[in-house]
Amino acid sequence: MRQVELTRRSVLTGTAALIFSPVAAQEKKARSAAALISAARAQVGVTLGYDPAYVRLPFPGGDVDPATGVCTDVVVRAYRSAFGLDLQALVHADMRSAFSAYPSRWGLSRPDPNIDHRRVPNLQVFFTRQRAKLAQPSAPSDWRPGDIFTSLIAGRRPHIGIVSDRSENGQPLIIHNIGFGAREEDALTAHQITGRYRWALEG
Repeated sequence: MRQVELTRRSVLTGTAALIFSPVAAQEKKARSAAALISAARAQVGVTLGYDPAYVRLPFPGGDVDPATGVCTDVVVRAYRSAFGLDLQALVHADMRSAFSAYPSRWGLSRPDPNIDHRRVPNLQVFFTRQRAKLAQPSAPSDWRPGDIFTSLIAGRRPHIGIVSDRSENGQPLIIHNIGFGAREEDALTAHQITGRYRWALEG
């Protein structure tokens, strides 16, 4: 119980120690791509809509109604469910310690735990600062299960999702919410890829 409280306190005081806490370390053995994909896939048929509205969330562990959400919520929910890693708390802690490293396009003067982790550009910075950024594969078939991709829809709308299994023709499937709820489909190359990340996974 004390370890849990210490972990929570470290997040609330603005440190990024949650990943390396004793509690998180106990879960390290479970951090496989299969577990992450399973947690993402469990959202298919549950998250049926898409709603980008600003919502005031509990902190830490806040979430909108699981029946809806945006593309980032697929990733946030998968990491929480699979490994107990709370991107809401972790992004907030990192932004408190290095606010200027994050995009300023929204005109904020301080971190906002209600929305920061639900913005693709912020997750891109967070994953990069976690040294999780990888080179983009030369071929779609080189993507690995558990990879996180980011892309631009119509050249302007940031998007994110998780690479899962392979289709019958060997192409990587993805789990994402592009506007119609959580889906698993062959759509990785449908839009311009802007990033590839592999975070908090073994191997």
